[in-house]
Amino acid sequence: MAIAQDILPCIAMVIIEMCTIFLTIMASTSMSRLGMSSYVFVVYTNALSSIILLPCSYFYHRRDKIQASLFTFPILIRVFILGLVGVTIAQNLAFAGLSYSSPIVACGMANMVPALTFILAIFLRKIRIDVKSQGSQARMIGTLISIIGGLLMTYYKGGVVKQYSPTFLHLANPHLLVFTSTHENWVLGCFLFASASLALCIWNIIQVGTIRKYPHVMKLVFLYTLFGTIQSAIFALVMEKDLNAWKVELNMELLVIVLTAIFGSLIRSSFQMWCMRLKGSSFPLFFKPVGIPTASACGCLLFADTFHYGSMLSAIICGMGYFTTLWGQLKDDETSKNIKGSILPTTSDEKVPLLEEREEDEDEEVEGGSKV
Repeated sequence: MAIAQDILPCIAMVIIEMCTIFLTIMASTSMSRLGMSSYVFVVYTNALSSIILLPCSYFYHRRDKIQASLFTFPILIRVFILGLVGVTIAQNLAFAGLSYSSPIVACGMANMVPALTFILAIFLRKIRIDVKSQGSQARMIGTLISIIGGLLMTYYKGGVVKQYSPTFLHLANPHLLVFTSTHENWVLGCFLFASASLALCIWNIIQVGTIRKYPHVMKLVFLYTLFGTIQSAIFALVMEKDLNAWKVELNMELLVIVLTAIFGSLIRSSFQMWCMRLKGSSFPLFFKPVGIPTASACGCLLFADTFHYGSMLSAIICGMGYFTTLWGQLKDDETSKNIKGSILPTTSDEKVPLLEEREEDEDEEVEGGSKV
């Protein structure tokens, strides 16, 4: 039983990250080959997610003894901003970036979130850097590695895999799926993904403060997803002048919308909460880079004509920066807890470090797709 509790959460998180990449490839195919608008895609996936989250939020909190009021002006303002930053801005930037690049960019730039969070926390003066501590040193080095990986991702693609790889690696030539956008603008796609990651960092900070004021997480998730859907619909109407873009055919477009909504709003969050209960709040952190080898394997084996070695190398560097920054964060957290435990009594107002807060609440995030 103990072995099962150790192995099953690991297997579950690996499968979750792999499914995220597969959904990202399907979304890329729908936008590149079928011409689906990324803006319309965000609207439809979040609209369906809102419908799914409405009963889930009710059943999830129906036994709560304390029923705080959600419909107060300060909470509604925060929820409105959460929908604006986390859905309307972050998801539209991410899927627009996907329409100009490929899932490997999504993996690489998503792994820059801890580094960007660290930089943002410094500017907001939420943390203090002790250059003598191992944790702070690791976080600074990890941030530098992540930035180098992001720049390489943007400006260096390298050779095509098929040009340099042996014939036995070309297992298939799938005509149904697209890995790299057919109307590629690589630099713009990388910039949009990096901007989406930065928006997600801001969203995480706002979300943590909101949950402290209103702890009924699923209700918050439902409401900011609904607000984000309405905001995204207005934005999509402005960006998409052609009304035909809103028509969804009974093909992969509809399939990827339904799967993304169900996976993002229900499956991913449920498995993450289950794993966090068994292994702790930091457990899902370690599996985010799983998307990099998954996307790299798909690119090398199935899309060797359009997949570049430089992109794979850059994503791996971003993953190294992710783990280095994460290790430094956990080291600083451990040191901070030890100091506070030996000097000050623990209080309910004790602040939780930024990155840890983000991961404690990551299970509530309704992603419009993968990792993206």
